Amino acid sequence: MIIDIDKISVAERQNYLQHAIAPRPICFASTVDKNGNVNLSPFSFFNLFSTNPAVIVFSPSRRVRDNTIKHTLENLREVPEVAVNIVDYEMVQQTSLASCDFPRDVNEFMKAGFTEQPSTLIKPPMVKESKVKMECRVMEIKVLGNEGGAGNLVLCEVLRMHIDESILDAKGYIDQTKLHQVARLGGDWYSVVNESNLFKVEKPNVKLGIGMDALPVNLRTSRILSGNNLGQLANVHELPVIDPSFEDSRLTNIFQYYAVNPEEMEKEIQLYAKELLDKGDVRAAWQVLLATNES
Repeated sequence: MIIDIDKISVAERQNYLQHAIAPRPICFASTVDKNGNVNLSPFSFFNLFSTNPAVIVFSPSRRVRDNTIKHTLENLREVPEVAVNIVDYEMVQQTSLASCDFPRDVNEFMKAGFTEQPSTLIKPPMVKESKVKMECRVMEIKVLGNEGGAGNLVLCEVLRMHIDESILDAKGYIDQTKLHQVARLGGDWYSVVNESNLFKVEKPNVKLGIGMDALPVNLRTSRILSGNNLGQLANVHELPVIDPSFEDSRLTNIFQYYAVNPEEMEKEIQLYAKELLDKGDVRAAWQVLLATNES
């Protein structure tokens, strides 16, 4: 299926793009107008773009149905400050309620049942129920178009963060397993970050990985090891060598049982290595695979 974006309707573009480019974090933005009236609204076109200076960007897009702009954008043009509140699972239904198109003079804090917490550096209040809050100054608003669906990039400098101590680890950093962030997908779909779907990928910060091209041919052409598995093997900074002290009873059994059939032996060893890689034990997987070559 091939889709030329300029040949489909804006609503169809929105459907395909928002389902494909996901999950997206949610910017729960609190703003005020020049008279101090408060607005609270979520936006899923949002992310971190710089740490020095600390800059986040979100986009209150023009409404597709009638090409009007959001109250948030109107407020930001009057008072260029915003409190960005991170949404977690405990507050997702209330956040969704706050996304309703209430009249401009309606305070979504009251409609959605959230508590206004005074900010310390800016005028807009924060959402007390949010476990991570950021007080921000608007640096620039970049208009991307004038038709329905066009974005307005709001570049915000983070001035101060407020973090609930209940989500911190022993070192005072955010514990990813405790902050159950919610993200938007397409349509009515959301996702939540929790221990059931969290996993780690080792990041090569200092040393370069050897790369796929440095792997032995029998591994690169394997029908058993997945691309993820090969990526794990290729992320070591030098090709491993056999460790004489490495012992593994299952490996010994494979050698004994398949000694007369080298092809089946290699298949079983790769299956075992795959199990180890799927558990994150790259070192053991390499030793198992290297033992094949030695045999």
